[in-house]
Parts: sequence; C-alpha cells; structure tokens
Amino acid sequence: MKFTDDNYVTQKGHIRYLEELKVLTINNRKNPTDAEYVMWRYLRKSKYRFLRQKPMFRFILDFYCRELSLCIEIDGGSHNKKKNYDLLRDQYLKAVNIKTIRFTNDEILNNFDKVLERLLPLLRGDVTK
Repeated sequence: MKFTDDNYVTQKGHIRYLEELKVLTINNRKNPTDAEYVMWRYLRKSKYRFLRQKPMFRFILDFYCRELSLCIEIDGGSHNKKKNYDLLRDQYLKAVNIKTIRFTNDEILNNFDKVLERLLPLLRGDVTK
C-alpha cells in the first residue's frame, strides 16, 4: 500500500503500517531479547496499556503506549549500524507527536534503577510530551 496524506491514518485514528511488518512483529514478540523481556515485565504492570513490537508506518516500535503517545526503544548492538534508520524513525514519530525514549540493552539489564529514573516521570505525566 502506498501511503498518502489522505490514507496514512485509519478511520479509528490508528497509523497504518506496511503489511510486510506483520510477520516480523509476530516473530519479534515470540523471541524477545533479554532486555525487552525485562522491560515488558515492568510495563505489563503499568496502569497504561503498552503494546510490544507495534508496527507503525514502515517501522516497528519496541513498546508503544497510545494514551501517552510514547515509544520506548531498546537499542542493542545492531542499532550501532542503524543510526540513520533510528534517526529517521525518531523524526517520523516526532512529526506525528509521539515521544521516543531510548535505552540500551546494557542499561536495562545492568542498571534498571537508572532506567526507571528516566521512565517514571513519563509514566506519571510529570514531563510534558
């Protein structure tokens, strides 16, 4: 499907995504990284509904909360090679008013308290979007 200004959002207000991403998201959900697993265990208990491996436009977001307009990305070793792709995704998300916060695998696995220091204000609404 080719996206235009008229059809990139569904009638319900959801951002459309490329159909090819469906298979990738299902596979990613079945095979999370250790850091994604740790983050998901925490986010599942949140009062907000987070989706994991959420397809959006031509990207897959690690975690997404529509209510907060928040994307949480976990950057592993492969992201070092995909800096331009990540930048493009962040620019797109900013253009559609979605805030992105990034953590590394190492931060989540070895310093989760520090991760929470950055994440909790967003979950409490202490920081403007």
